Amino acid sequence: MSAESLQERKRQKARNAIITAAYELFGERGFDDVTVTEIAERAEVGRTTFFRYFGDKQEVVFADDERTIAALIGVLGREAQRRAPIGDSLATALGAIRAATREGLTGWTAAPERSAVHARLLRRHPELMARLLLKQQQEAGLIVDVLTEHGATLTAATLATQVSLACLYTAMRVAEDPARLPELVEDAFARLDG
Repeated sequence: MSAESLQERKRQKARNAIITAAYELFGERGFDDVTVTEIAERAEVGRTTFFRYFGDKQEVVFADDERTIAALIGVLGREAQRRAPIGDSLATALGAIRAATREGLTGWTAAPERSAVHARLLRRHPELMARLLLKQQQEAGLIVDVLTEHGATLTAATLATQVSLACLYTAMRVAEDPARLPELVEDAFARLDG
């Protein structure tokens, strides 16, 4: 076992402890009534360690985004390859994103309590929803890139990406139970067919 892998495991353990502590506290007391110091204490790390991983407590809410988008991009690459060349077909580009999203959202229900806290935070805090929407627009460029790499025109790739984000946003708005998010996203996509 190398020293580097041990260090990486220690870093991942500290990061996970911070995320778990934050979600526990957000679930217990809400977002506004929790401080970075309290999150660090619950995670048994110092404030400096907290800030090594997260710029602020808002960022903890989106801690899984990097992993989620990386997984989505991986699946999207496979789905786009199966449909290549996509060309100017909005339906083909949407089909690739829809399939990748379907597979990507299965992880959402893996931690139902955390998903419920996440959904509640987004509904109750406009600043968190605004940050999510900004992050999604930044990530949209990655989706467009994958589609264009597989022969989609820029117009088809961009429009398909934005329509897909609208489907996700719609599902988030109407979901009473966060566990239903995958089903509701699929329902939103299905409405495009009819």
